[in-house]
Order: sequence, then C-alpha cells, then structure tokens
Amino acid sequence: MHRRQFLALSAIAVTPALPRSTCAATQRGLIESITRATLWRNRDGKGTTWFHPRACMMPGGGKQPTALMTLQSIRGSDYFGPVHYTISNDDGATWTDPKPIAALGRVPVKGHDGLMAGVCDVVPQFHPRTNTVLALGHVVFYHGPRFARGDQLARYPVYAVRHAGGAWSERRILQWEDPRGAFIYTNNCGQRVVMPNGDIMMSFTIGAREKSRMVAGVRCTFDGERLRVADVGSAIENNVGRGLLEPSVTLFDRRFFMTIRAEDGHGYVATSDDGLRYGPKQTWQWDDGQPLGMSTTQQHWLTHSDGLFLVYTRKDKSNANVVRWRAPLWVARVDPRRLCLIRATERTVLPLTGDGVNSPNDVALMGNFNVTNAGPLESWVTVGEWLPKHGARGNVLLARIHWSRPNARAPRDGKPWTATGRFIG
Repeated sequence: MHRRQFLALSAIAVTPALPRSTCAATQRGLIESITRATLWRNRDGKGTTWFHPRACMMPGGGKQPTALMTLQSIRGSDYFGPVHYTISNDDGATWTDPKPIAALGRVPVKGHDGLMAGVCDVVPQFHPRTNTVLALGHVVFYHGPRFARGDQLARYPVYAVRHAGGAWSERRILQWEDPRGAFIYTNNCGQRVVMPNGDIMMSFTIGAREKSRMVAGVRCTFDGERLRVADVGSAIENNVGRGLLEPSVTLFDRRFFMTIRAEDGHGYVATSDDGLRYGPKQTWQWDDGQPLGMSTTQQHWLTHSDGLFLVYTRKDKSNANVVRWRAPLWVARVDPRRLCLIRATERTVLPLTGDGVNSPNDVALMGNFNVTNAGPLESWVTVGEWLPKHGARGNVLLARIHWSRPNARAPRDGKPWTATGRFIG
C-alpha cells in the first residue's frame, strides 16, 4: 500500500463489522423506513423522459447541503441526449429546471462523416479539497437519431468540473495509455471514493477488444482541474459474453469493496486492502449459500458507518418475464466477512409497477440507478424508469432511506468537506 493511501485510511473513523451471529437480529433495524417520491413525470409521453439521475451533495449557503443531480434524456436503447444538471436547496423536495452542461454535449468526430461523440453514464461527486464537483462519464457515438452500433470507436472516460462559483469547465479526457484498454477503459456508472488526502479510488472496466472485458482497481489524483490516473491494479477476469462491466467501489471497515456486473447470470463482489489489488471475485449469494440470479445489470453500494448494504435487481417470481429482471429495486445488508447478503434484511426500495409475468412490456425498467448519502439520517436511491416498448416513457423516482441511527459517512450540518473528517464521498 502506498504511504499516502495508508495515511488517508488511518484518518478515517470506522465502526467495526458486527459479529456474524448478531447481523440478522440487529441490521434490519438500521433502515427505519423507506419513503418514495416522483420528481419528474413522463408516463404519458408529453414531456421528457429523464434518465441516469445521479446526485451528489455539496456545501450550501447555510447548514443545509445543496444537492446537484446530473441527468439526460433517453429516446431508445443507449440513445441519450446531452447531459444536464439540476439543483435542490431543500433536501430534494424541489429541483430547478434541468440545464445542459455544454462540455458534456455532442461534438463531431473528425474524419468520420456524420459521427457525433456524446457522453453518457455520468456520476457527479463533490471533491472536498478543491471545493469542486467532478462529473465523470464516458464517450458514446451516434449517427443521427440512433446509437451507432457499427461505428463505436475506442471508448474512454470524459469529465467536466464544476467550480464553486457554478461555472463548468470544458470537456476533458481521463488519459490512460495502456494496451489493456485499447478498445475500452471506463468508469461508467461507477461509485468512487474520495480519500481524505484528495486521491480518488475507483475502478475501470478495461478491454483490448469488445468481449472478455475485465475490471481493475484505480487510484487517481485530482487537483480541481485535471483528473489523472496514478495507478491501476491487477485485473479481474470473467470470459463470458462481454466479460465484467460497470464496477462500483466503496470503503467500509478499512477495506475496499467492489461490486461487478457480469453476463453469466450472476453479479460479483471482491475486496482489497489498498483499492488496487483485489482478491478473487465471488458470486453474490444469500447467507444460506443460495446464489442470486442477476442478469447483466449493475449493483451499487449503500454505505452507512454502522453497516454495508447493496442495492440491486434480481430474479424473482414477480418479475419472471421482465427484461433482465430490471424491476423492482431491492436493498439488503452485506455480511462484510462472508461477502454475502443477509436474506432476512432484504427490503424493496422501489417496487415493480404492473405485471411482470403476464404483461412484462408494461413494467417500467429501473436498472440504471444511483445511491447518495444525503445526510446523517437519510440516503437516496434515484432512478429514471423507462418503458422500451412504449416510446421510452417513464418517471424519475426518488426513494429516501431513513436511518434509525446517524450515518457518519454523510454530510452533517453543511460541513462534510474537511479532509480529515469522517465523511468519505
């Protein structure tokens, strides 16, 4: 482990994992309740279907943090409009009209007639040391009103920086010259960890070709303007379909945890002491050893200072015919030592609407979602639902997870921003 990483980890106040025998009895009570709201509506097709709604918390004018959310429209499979942002100053109750981020729009690709380079899968995150928001996504290519499946050039991460005054930077590329990423390297849809020393721990999906993609831990430096790759760890492989995709990283009990989308009917989890060298992956299972059926869909971490949770989709009798079982969204407690989910703690975050057996095309999909620690007593799950067979219609939903005990991993009194504090984004 690098000395800077060791010092950064040493500055984090953590709560040890509970003994295995007490997990099921105590962890269900950590989530006190879940309430739900609709932020934007477009089930009737008269407005905009907003997709990829992902929020972060940044300092507000007083004790209340300000929420910034990025989102973009969807009009078909992998066909997204320019990235927008919206602001809430009242704990997510109301939001400003979405405005485009100029740097994350579409630009022509030189030497490729009519091909446009857009941006998708953006995740914003506040960076305390520089008082900026880093919005990181990846490039995607379009020909007219469609996803250019035959013209997807090499894929790479792109980002824009929002400064304290509200201005956004120009579009920038996260450079990484490594043959392992010749076809793709990306952190799309991925959760990242901002360390107290300012470094950013995250993960890449990497591939020299379209299939057999791998994932790896990554450490980046960020000075408020430029994001740079400092180190990339050894890769985890799974040679089925496209391989391993859309990893997300969190930090709990002084260990890094990575959850990984795959294309073999499973999701995977791995851990690391330094965020770079991960141990062997293992399938997501229940605490009784039964595997979860997962169909090429992302999972994300919900991290409380007293416990680690996973938000996910899975196979169930209620969604048997829903595409990739992408509704409903569930949450369950993770046993961090056994790397399994505790079945007794599972709860529905956002329910399936409709009939997932007899009328699956009428069920809104919720496979692209985000998790945000919004405050000591509340975390958010945001998702843009969509109906592929009904003109890509759908609503933007917000689930509020109310904690029974304060979460030291969340903004507090508008001051989550000290580099030596307990909050880790």
